[in-house]
Amino acid sequence: MSRDSDAQPSGDEALPGALPEDLRAELIAFRRDLHMHPELGNQEFRTTAAIKARLEKAGLEPRVLDTGTGLICDVGNREGERRPMLALRADIDALPIPDTKTGVPYRSTVPDRAHACGHDIHTTSVLGAGLVLAELDRRGLLPNPVRLIFQPAEEVLPGGAPDTILSGALEGVGRIIGVHCDPKVDVGRIGLRVGAITSACDRLEVSLDGPGGHTARPHLTTDLVTAAAKVATEVPALLARRVDARAGLAVTWGRLESGHACNVIPQHAELSGTVRCLELAAWREAPDLVHAAIDEVAGMHGAKTVINYVRGVPPVVNDAAVIDLLTTAMTARRGSYAIEDTEQSLGGEDFSWYLEHVPGAMARLGVRTPGDTARLDLHRGDFDADEEAITVAVELFTASALLDRNHP
Repeated sequence: MSRDSDAQPSGDEALPGALPEDLRAELIAFRRDLHMHPELGNQEFRTTAAIKARLEKAGLEPRVLDTGTGLICDVGNREGERRPMLALRADIDALPIPDTKTGVPYRSTVPDRAHACGHDIHTTSVLGAGLVLAELDRRGLLPNPVRLIFQPAEEVLPGGAPDTILSGALEGVGRIIGVHCDPKVDVGRIGLRVGAITSACDRLEVSLDGPGGHTARPHLTTDLVTAAAKVATEVPALLARRVDARAGLAVTWGRLESGHACNVIPQHAELSGTVRCLELAAWREAPDLVHAAIDEVAGMHGAKTVINYVRGVPPVVNDAAVIDLLTTAMTARRGSYAIEDTEQSLGGEDFSWYLEHVPGAMARLGVRTPGDTARLDLHRGDFDADEEAITVAVELFTASALLDRNHP
């Protein structure tokens, strides 16, 4: 995007809800506490309690989800208000990997657990937005109630979003927004895209079986290691010829196990991996296509198959009108130069399940310190974020809530 608007006023002086410095400092401390105490999906009891306590301190009435972790909280009075609410969503779980950062006081204190995807940033940002909006509501400046959604288990397929929806998170909601940390974008900027911004992601587990035998006589049995190797290499290639290449259907294996001795043909082999897809229509067809390809390749080598295809998440497909809202909100806070186009990612995100029910959009939140050349990535033990991103996300959320009434 053009940077010609750098010299133009951002409009922030006309829009209330700037983040006070004392609250900014509190939010950074809150984020660091979450970072030091990461919890896995559906185990986020401490995290849920911390969020609940701070919202209650602000005079709000959060409700813990039926699953026991995660919560929703409305800001603003709905009496006489018929317009569907805007929802702000955060995910609160961490990853089962060690925190390998050095030189920071907020490194994880839990072995083999880390907030390596930025969910602590997401959570703190929605919390901060809720606290700012609650103050605006007390001053009569919040035009419409807003729902805060703190969702558990995003990292566990098919994600915690379906259970959160069953707990009533979308009742009365008309549209939903969220952010996801992006270490490729400088802090102070967001990435926006109309249409699909993530891919679908499913889990695939395959078992192959045969009678086994001696490696001296593979012709008398099923050469199961060769069969497994062929499934690993030929199934992805076969699928690439049975689906439009623009759909981006890709099978990638993460595990292949078979055998215990060099001179014994095993009776059992296992493969597991992921199926990713850029297009929603192709994702809906993927299970049948993948089953057929595996059976075909394995059958050529006489192996019997058991396939466990676990549905994960569809693509996140951003609604154009909601992207327009986010664009207006970020422009009002920081100017249009703070917005950049972003590409579709092959990563999966269970935010997509909300978009099966209501329109919404996810923005990529810049967390890279300008000039940093470390090239940190998500899901790495050394991942960290520039904490100024919290301020940026709070600004985006609060401006969106204030301007939502002005967008169809």
